[in-house]
Amino acid sequence: MPVEVTWWGHATCTVEDSHTRVLTDPLFARRLAHLRRRRGEVPPPQARYADVALVSHLHADHLHVPSLARLAPGTRLLVPRGAARAVPGLRRLTHLAVREMAPGDVTTVGALVVRAVPARHDGRRLPVGPHRAPALGFVLEGEARTYFAGDTGLYDEMAKEVGPVDVALLPVGGWGPYLGEGHLDAGRAAEALARLGASSAVPVHYGTYWPIGMDAVRPHEFHAPGYEFERQAARHAPGASVHRLGHGERVRLEVAR
Repeated sequence: MPVEVTWWGHATCTVEDSHTRVLTDPLFARRLAHLRRRRGEVPPPQARYADVALVSHLHADHLHVPSLARLAPGTRLLVPRGAARAVPGLRRLTHLAVREMAPGDVTTVGALVVRAVPARHDGRRLPVGPHRAPALGFVLEGEARTYFAGDTGLYDEMAKEVGPVDVALLPVGGWGPYLGEGHLDAGRAAEALARLGASSAVPVHYGTYWPIGMDAVRPHEFHAPGYEFERQAARHAPGASVHRLGHGERVRLEVAR
């Protein structure tokens, strides 16, 4: 059975594997604080339906409570351990089945096994927040092994912690002209792809949101990361296929086992 990946923009994707529908870091907003959506429409209502939604960390562009509130009743929601304490709005989402996870935790959704893995990223709720929670990535194990990285830097144990995967959804940019520590740019994402040995990759977390009033500041940092990742992946991981999707575009991936 093939795996299907739809990119809705930023870090929001739908992964369909083993008759199970997974939604990553749901963000259904035209504007978020100082950010506005500059490319692609807000995901349509059908994007809100999933068997399980994953939240990689507590930053507001990944854990967006108003977007989570739009998920269908009964949707399972996997969040980092400590998220409910750090983000009180989560406790109001009584229509969702919320479970907190830490690296190494495993749960089953339908025929899919979901494993939380470490990410090298600030796990706090910013701009202020004394409560810490781990930043996570997730590996979905069904007909394929699909890695959703969330936000992470490159780290030495990545191949060991994540394990060999078939498909990698990798962040390649950000929402501003500069990336801080704990992020992958196109080059580091290509290195991660090589370490993980994935046969297919989808670049995410770029080309969607940009700070208001900064349209003329280093605009190539908004448009270019997907193309640059293709170029870098050809050098670092020449055996992998890169699928640079448009917003709302879907790719069907045949995985050989």
